[in-house]
Amino acid sequence: MATNDQQIAISFQHLRKVYRQTVAVHDLSLDIRRGEFFGLLGPNGAGKTTSINVIAGLVKPSSGRVLVQGLDAVHDYRRVHRLVGIAPQEETLDSWFLKVRDILIYQAGYFGVPPREARRRADELLNQFELWDKRQAAIQELSGGMKRRLIVAKALIHHPDILILDEPTAGADVALRHQIWQVMREWNTRGVTILLTTHYLEEAEALCRRVAILDHGRLLATGAPEQLVAGAQTDWVEVQFDQPLSRLPPQATLDGLDYQLDEGKLRLRGRLDDPALVAALGQLAQAGLVMHAIRSRKARLEDVFLQLTQRTSSKP
Repeated sequence: MATNDQQIAISFQHLRKVYRQTVAVHDLSLDIRRGEFFGLLGPNGAGKTTSINVIAGLVKPSSGRVLVQGLDAVHDYRRVHRLVGIAPQEETLDSWFLKVRDILIYQAGYFGVPPREARRRADELLNQFELWDKRQAAIQELSGGMKRRLIVAKALIHHPDILILDEPTAGADVALRHQIWQVMREWNTRGVTILLTTHYLEEAEALCRRVAILDHGRLLATGAPEQLVAGAQTDWVEVQFDQPLSRLPPQATLDGLDYQLDEGKLRLRGRLDDPALVAALGQLAQAGLVMHAIRSRKARLEDVFLQLTQRTSSKP
């Protein structure tokens, strides 16, 4: 692990966290480079939030450590706290008696930002997140989408070197999701390192230069999304019949092929130039099934994710 390298923003070093009998994170070793847009992916219970909470100082590792720009996240918590902005998944806007603009200004004050500069930054973020018209509104007056934007703005008010976003677009509509994407891209181009957890894999594909896939607290794969997709045999061929197919005929064994019956359609893992898949289509035709359409679909990160996590779904 290149922990002394000035290019490393976050370094997980054999991180392990056990809650009673449950291993939340198991021997996680991973480096995130400065200026990188990095995605931490995994199903519920994969260990993503626990890993983030170690950085936030909310969780103490059972063993191993996390370095943030060379500083130990546990022993150098105060210094790390100033380097990192965290937008948690849960709503944290409990300042019911403050207006939206004042929430940002007070948050800046916690990090020692002078009042005049705090006001300037607050106004910049309010405009960037399209919340200017709500600057004098109370929290109760904001929609769910506005609250999500304000949570991210709070995380950015002290201009952190590292921004951690835990499911920032959960429950957001398409328009809001793309708006948050645009703001995140802008801050990343300024040099801010972004660590993103998300269940929306198209979000990771659109934003992240690299991703790590976790399950049951274990690191399964890491790399650029396009590299992970290219290295996995996850292309699909979809066959639509003149009548919806409820089950395969006995003659069509499809030996050795991974397939799914989905809403009357047959999905076969592979490519149209695969001899085994061509033979399978021949079996279907010989069984008297009339194929109405055959479509091929290139693999996506979602396919890789499902392929990896399904392999580990039965492991403790």
